[in-house]
Amino acid sequence: MVTTQKLGHRTLGKSGLPVSAIGLGCMSISGIYGDAEDAVSEALIQHAIDQGVDHLDSSDMYGWGHNEEVIGRAIKGRRDRVVLASKFGQTKSGPGQPNGVDGRPEYVMAACEASLKRLGVDVIDLYYQHRVDPNVPVEDTVGAMAKLVQQGKVRSLGLSEARPDRIRRAHAVHPIAAVQTEYSLLYREDAEETRATTRELGIGFVAYAPLGRGFLTGTIQNFSDIDGRRAAHPRFQEENFARNRALVAQIEAMAKEKGCTPAQLTLAWVLAQGPDVVAIPGTRYAARLDENVGALSLKLTPAEVERMSAAIPAGAAAGTRYPPGGMKAVYL
Repeated sequence: MVTTQKLGHRTLGKSGLPVSAIGLGCMSISGIYGDAEDAVSEALIQHAIDQGVDHLDSSDMYGWGHNEEVIGRAIKGRRDRVVLASKFGQTKSGPGQPNGVDGRPEYVMAACEASLKRLGVDVIDLYYQHRVDPNVPVEDTVGAMAKLVQQGKVRSLGLSEARPDRIRRAHAVHPIAAVQTEYSLLYREDAEETRATTRELGIGFVAYAPLGRGFLTGTIQNFSDIDGRRAAHPRFQEENFARNRALVAQIEAMAKEKGCTPAQLTLAWVLAQGPDVVAIPGTRYAARLDENVGALSLKLTPAEVERMSAAIPAGAAAGTRYPPGGMKAVYL
């Protein structure tokens, strides 16, 4: 695979898979945080690639296939310039119901075939189990994923929202290249426990929602600014909003001192946690992507990193990471 070296690439653990330190989480191009036009989304992805952002993160759950189709069209003629990550395991439930989960080996194989077709590619570079299936031993799920590697349909394997003990069990079956977990200044406890294990095992850590679902960008100033998917997240609900907004205000003040945006300062903090960490902030806008990429030129001293960590200590944020139904499916 040919990859550009514009963006300070980091290797995902011992996998040898290099990715841009700041990638692009593609979930929002499937209408998760507001309407998105496919043509605009394709142009965004192409712009990201041209800027050296070669780590594209998708899932068959984002738009239930729509996301992969958009990415597939966008990377035509550019396939050798991207590290393509996708996920399987979440299944559609009835209206108002939490997603289901399926980790059965036969489902793994079928889901991968469907993703390959939608993406229009022969191989997925990094294939994750999106959510752990507590009813299927992880050894069985990862065993099927390992067969995909043997068949040349997948290059590297990953897990998302898996507890340390499950990561160890999976890694014993087949080397895990990356573990993906929500990680930001606002939500750190689960991620920091996970990172202790991934670092020990030589597994890369991929931080999703590194901007706190937009809270840490400084663009959400008032409770009235919240709509769409964010309104369902406890951290944005009225009883928690004021406390979390006060925490974010401290980062905004530090960013002003540093001469950067709050988003850039926040991403620089994430990357300063270690060379094993990469971030995949999502956006629908090229200008926001460029702003995020600007974090790579921001250098933080150890004292600045510590000051930020102290401003929002682990556990300081009000509200859980997901609504109750979603919390039942994370960190298993």
